[in-house]
Amino acid sequence: MGVDNRQLLRRVGRAAAITGAVGVAGLTYASVIERNWFRLRRYELPLLPPGSPRLRILHLSDAHLTPGRRMLIDWIRGLDAYEPDLVVNTGDSLAHPDAVGPFIDALGPLLDRPGAFVYGSNDLFSPQLKNPARYLWRTSKTDYNKRRVPDLPWRELGAAMSASGWLDLNNRKGSLKAGELDVALAGVHDSHIKLDRYEKVAGAADPTAHLRLGVLHSPEPSNLDRFAADGYQLLLAGHTHGGQLCLPFYGTLVTNCGIDRRRAWGLHEYADAWLHVSGGLGTSPYAPVRFCCRPEASLLDIVAPS
Repeated sequence: MGVDNRQLLRRVGRAAAITGAVGVAGLTYASVIERNWFRLRRYELPLLPPGSPRLRILHLSDAHLTPGRRMLIDWIRGLDAYEPDLVVNTGDSLAHPDAVGPFIDALGPLLDRPGAFVYGSNDLFSPQLKNPARYLWRTSKTDYNKRRVPDLPWRELGAAMSASGWLDLNNRKGSLKAGELDVALAGVHDSHIKLDRYEKVAGAADPTAHLRLGVLHSPEPSNLDRFAADGYQLLLAGHTHGGQLCLPFYGTLVTNCGIDRRRAWGLHEYADAWLHVSGGLGTSPYAPVRFCCRPEASLLDIVAPS
């Protein structure tokens, strides 16, 4: 072998070693650091009638909890210190058959506050090992076509939250008092597993309520359009994980539903309403990584116009 060929091989070897080291470092960061680097997003929206006191909503979503995630459990419990007037959980709380107890432990003192919830597909069906690259050309919706019998304790999860007085909004309407204010709510079950039945909650939202909330797991435009048309002012959803894997200067790669990438997380105008999509707190145990998309919960301060 000539000198030039040996030098070329050494360069190729160095390049491969550097590429491998960068890949390992990126994977370590995404699975160890960013996955546990929780943040609280804060927003303010002037949606209340003049003279109304502030209403603080804590939006939780997509914990995908397994019993051993002590850091996540403790972080969620600590959110009670922000004294929300209302807690809304938009689903995918579980990722393990034994996670109901740990999730209720995570909610802890938050269960003493007014609350509401809907389910996500992963509250009913356990996560499965799959190639995450498939999300680049398809959603996971078709993965549930052959899964008919839930294998996670979703009933126990719902019963535990309902026992604390939280509203079950799976294809249901309801109302509650949060602080001094009356809140009208409607929600649908998860469209990702074809259990949404908007017709059961269809109709104009209560115009006498101080605030009207639409609650759903997956932000499918077909349901968002109907909530907005029925007069719900703020729509809360999860499911997207904010993309879970994002690229610098590009953002979200996929949403795994019908919402556009620009609205994969955060607060945006939607028709005549506002839409807040939570980037969520967890990951699938089979893809325990986040990159450029930190796990999150959100505080939304709803106020009267100044």
